Amino acid sequence: MTDQENCSRVTRLAKKRATESMAELDSQQQPKKRVVLGELSNVSNMGPATRDLGSEPVQKPRCRRKKSKKAAGTRKQDVGEILEDPQMCGAYVSEIYEYLKEMEVQAKRRPLPDYIEKVQKDVNPNMRGILVDWLVEVSEEYKLCSDTLFMSISYIDRFLSTNALNRQRLQLLGVSSMLVASKYEEISPPNVEDFCYITDNTYTKQEVVKMEADLLKHLNYELGSPTIKTFLRNLTRVAQEDYKKTSSLELEFLGYYLAELSLLDYSCVKFLPSLVAASVMFLSRFTLRPKSHPWNLALQQFSGYKPADLKECVLILQDLQSSKRGGSLVAVREKHKQHKVDLRPSHRIMVSAVWYK
Repeated sequence: MTDQENCSRVTRLAKKRATESMAELDSQQQPKKRVVLGELSNVSNMGPATRDLGSEPVQKPRCRRKKSKKAAGTRKQDVGEILEDPQMCGAYVSEIYEYLKEMEVQAKRRPLPDYIEKVQKDVNPNMRGILVDWLVEVSEEYKLCSDTLFMSISYIDRFLSTNALNRQRLQLLGVSSMLVASKYEEISPPNVEDFCYITDNTYTKQEVVKMEADLLKHLNYELGSPTIKTFLRNLTRVAQEDYKKTSSLELEFLGYYLAELSLLDYSCVKFLPSLVAASVMFLSRFTLRPKSHPWNLALQQFSGYKPADLKECVLILQDLQSSKRGGSLVAVREKHKQHKVDLRPSHRIMVSAVWYK
């Protein structure tokens, strides 16, 4: 090897070491937030001052799929033709959607609609809301996909439906559920130590692993249940057909925002995920175009729901949207502030009763 080649090799190694040192320095300067939920209050309308969940979460860039180029006048076409993205399996979308709807009603995949009243003795709806709100921040901290978040909340509700839990172990159930969901959904899921760290080491690695095993046993390893996001993904594509490019993006982001808000409210547990997804799309379209009827034949045929079926859920979502419900739980609102979409509803406009007919 010549002196010139030797010099070049040394230079490359020096640059590599410098880069690694800078990366390590950056990671040390930006430590992950650690949070202890601790004693959860029984007060049903907690303010932000009663909980310490750290500073603003790291914002996660959101991805969007290529929009359909078909004209809005294709109302009578099969919905499979509307969903052009190959990843959406357009040729089989109707059959897949029906299969998912059959799966979501299976008792083993559904939480009890009133499990807090019938099963839990030390956990109330407010505690559940605080836990979900914190898990939104955890998912942002570790840059997890939204499907992981929805799956985590599904596991929590299913576990609590048959297992009475002490409030001190509710956060343990939360991180264990997100650990299982991460292993199912993520390419590179966080490890057990990460979830211990995020709770400020309130729980040991052995405790998290034990709760993970208990959760998997309770779920009977049935992890692949459809969630609100599962149904909303396809429903959004159908709903965007009569929207222009800019409006269709607003509709997509607003739908995902309202869907995550629905996770905070215990009242939404009783609804099927497909119904919540349809209600989310109904309210999203109404918010963006309050003078137009928010439902149409294509959405009704694809979702299987009439406007009257959605009324109760839409009203709950509208209260969440206007902060009449869950106003002190701010993680979802903070997360979606990065999008240039006006998510504030007009308090003077309510969904017309005639639109539910």
